[in-house]
Amino acid sequence: MNQALEGMKVIDLSQVLAGPYCTMVLGDMGADVIKIEKYPKGDDTRLMGAAINEESYMYMMVNRNKRGMCLNLKSEEGRNILLDLIKTADVFIENYRPGVTKKLGIDYETLKEINPGLIYCSISGYGQTGSYSKKGGYDIMAQGMSGLMDMTGEKGGKPVKVGIAIHDIAAAQTAIQSILTAYIHRLRNGKGQYIDVSLVNAGLAWTVWEAAAYFGTGEVAKRNGTAHRASAPYQGYETKDGFILIGAANQKLWENFCLNVVDKPHWLEDPRYETVSLRTEHVDELEVEIEGILKQKDSAYWLKLLEENGIPSGPIYSYDQTLNDPHILEHEMVLEYEHPAVGQMKTLGFPAKFSETPGQLRMPAPLLGQHNKEILTALGYSDEEYEALREKEVIK
Repeated sequence: MNQALEGMKVIDLSQVLAGPYCTMVLGDMGADVIKIEKYPKGDDTRLMGAAINEESYMYMMVNRNKRGMCLNLKSEEGRNILLDLIKTADVFIENYRPGVTKKLGIDYETLKEINPGLIYCSISGYGQTGSYSKKGGYDIMAQGMSGLMDMTGEKGGKPVKVGIAIHDIAAAQTAIQSILTAYIHRLRNGKGQYIDVSLVNAGLAWTVWEAAAYFGTGEVAKRNGTAHRASAPYQGYETKDGFILIGAANQKLWENFCLNVVDKPHWLEDPRYETVSLRTEHVDELEVEIEGILKQKDSAYWLKLLEENGIPSGPIYSYDQTLNDPHILEHEMVLEYEHPAVGQMKTLGFPAKFSETPGQLRMPAPLLGQHNKEILTALGYSDEEYEALREKEVIK
């Protein structure tokens, strides 16, 4: 079966999460991705997290569907190999700190001279320009600067980091849509271009509701636990044996909730709860009253009753429960495949389900330098030249 990005050639010089996640998705959709890892130890994630047979699971999770090289770009020969790859590439992705690619001689101005149609994407903490551009930036710093940490957590509590590296993934998704947009542009007129993606900007762009409140009324988003800033009841509530989520977000659902779930018809006459705005204003009082009822029975009882009455609701899973939920498994969000060093292993599936060009798990994450010879042979290097590059520590 053909894939949508079959024929696209991507050179990936990024590491850790944002860039590799971006190129993983491009690879899932059929692009030929060549991952270039730094000599001699490779991507930093190879030394992070749980490892099986000395292969990092974190590395393997975001580097599937790629071929791999380990290349010393500080050597003239290593840089020349990269330039040879760039000549026929469609996309180049890097996440060095701004200024490093210029020193290495692989900045956009240099590479577009040998490939004018190249789509060159840089991912950094704060972007290539501006007051903070030279600063190193990780996901947690981006969460702090974007305001996300300050608005996350319980009322009166400390700022809390979101449970995942959300700015890294936001940057990856921004890079994906930007690269594909630039690719369409190039298909129309043959022109490549430079794309500057930052972790801060990518995550900040997702705060549309919070920006609306601030630009509209001056309201600054604050820590609100699981409660919504403009709707109630719409949050997590404690039951007799745990916590559940309830989203009776409009008037019809609120009335149904009062009459058929908690059996509190008098709440419909309570002036504190007459409208969604008033319920949001009195969200703390409402939470106490709702939990006073929910704590009398188990979560399963309430979830069944809520479902029977058409009120959006759900459990609050631990992550292991998520990955074993029958619905998640039915949607093939957990896949299994064979890795040459690890054996049978599991990975996350493809979130979008395409009818004609679905994502495919074509190959596992590469071993360090696994495809050096294959790629160099395709570039015209002889066996003798390959061995000489190994001896000179240009390749792994």
